[in-house]
Amino acid sequence: MAEIDWARVGAESVELFKSLLRIETVNPPGNERPAAELIAGVLAREGIEHQLVERAPTRTSVVARLRGNGKRAPLLLNGHLDVVPVDRDKWRHDPFGAEEHDGCIWGRGAIDMKNMVAMGLMTLVLLKRTGAALERDVIFAGVADEEAGSREGALYLVEEHPELVRAEYVLNEVGGHTLHMGKRRFYPVQVAEKGICWFELIAEGSPGHGSMPRPDNAVVRLARAIERLGATRLPQKNLPVVEGFLRTLAAGAPFPQNKVMPLLLEPRLAGHLLGLMEKKDVDRAIGINAMLRNTTSPTVLSAGKKVNVIPSEARAQIDGRVLPGTAIADFLREVQAVVGDDVRINVLDRHDGTTFGTDTPLYEKIRSTLARHDPDGVAVPYMIPGFTDSFAYARLGATCYGFSPVKLGPELNFTGMYHGHDERIPKDGYLWGQRVLFELVRDFTAAT
Repeated sequence: MAEIDWARVGAESVELFKSLLRIETVNPPGNERPAAELIAGVLAREGIEHQLVERAPTRTSVVARLRGNGKRAPLLLNGHLDVVPVDRDKWRHDPFGAEEHDGCIWGRGAIDMKNMVAMGLMTLVLLKRTGAALERDVIFAGVADEEAGSREGALYLVEEHPELVRAEYVLNEVGGHTLHMGKRRFYPVQVAEKGICWFELIAEGSPGHGSMPRPDNAVVRLARAIERLGATRLPQKNLPVVEGFLRTLAAGAPFPQNKVMPLLLEPRLAGHLLGLMEKKDVDRAIGINAMLRNTTSPTVLSAGKKVNVIPSEARAQIDGRVLPGTAIADFLREVQAVVGDDVRINVLDRHDGTTFGTDTPLYEKIRSTLARHDPDGVAVPYMIPGFTDSFAYARLGATCYGFSPVKLGPELNFTGMYHGHDERIPKDGYLWGQRVLFELVRDFTAAT
């Protein structure tokens, strides 16, 4: 295999990453085609087999493949091209400028997840350039629509073009970032994720003139239900992966965190401890809370058309996240018990959570690759409270891990930047991640 000039490759990877950040693929509406076409141009120049696939105009995904000798089943590198909306006036720098400030590359998608798109594409390019002998096909998929449920992207590929993305293993987002706990460094590897149950709460009442308040006002009924939902933690359920994650972090944490974190697994104490944590480190507190139970977040409200008319109906859309192994019907019973019978529930979309085992050659290769690049770092399996495209690929039988490596300093909060203002990634941390990902894929797929 040819030697790699990492200074030159790193600069090339950064420029590719910045080019992707400058393309506004905000979903809705998505319009991922320009990003997919940019990637297709790179693949065409490198002579890599690829194709553009879309379910609807402009909702474009790109899939590429380097072929191995077929001794083992493929590895898929996945990245979604769409990003969530931004409040431009809340950002310190242009969210689509890909500017460098304070050692970081700034932009919507820097963490979620155009970094992985660029690193995965560059990994494929490097395997091709170096003439790597592969025993597995390596597939790259840059997909549309993950931020809205994956229907126009990964789900469409799985349901209509499974031959393009069928793989034994998938590397995806939300894992491989540095998590500092005292003087220890951990690298969470996502092996589980929650499912979704997006639903509406609907309150009904008698319409009337706004000058005469009514006791059955639908808006007031809905507001009461939302207030109850926001003030209540649903029942705690400790999954093995979450328990293992918290105990591993506690073992490396300084006092008093090393004593407090295991107590979060005690339902009778967890609520009080989380309340105290929220006053000191709200991002960490809400992240742990979301791993311990099903959760709900009201996000969209609608009622009425005129200020002096009491409406007959009020609706709230709720983002429900459901632990792997919990039936949607059980989750809805938990919600109904909180909001009461004054409102009814209408499910908008749903899918189950997923959990993947760690007793695999790929997980071991992730662990050993991280150990080589950060000997003092510790890989630890964990569950994310959201979902990724992995739930779609799991339907084809793939084992999916969230591993998009980036080295972060303690001053940067990974989860706080997801969907937040001032999303950014350290340039040096990105370059570290590019090399880690390439070496992991090269070594895991190498012909023996």
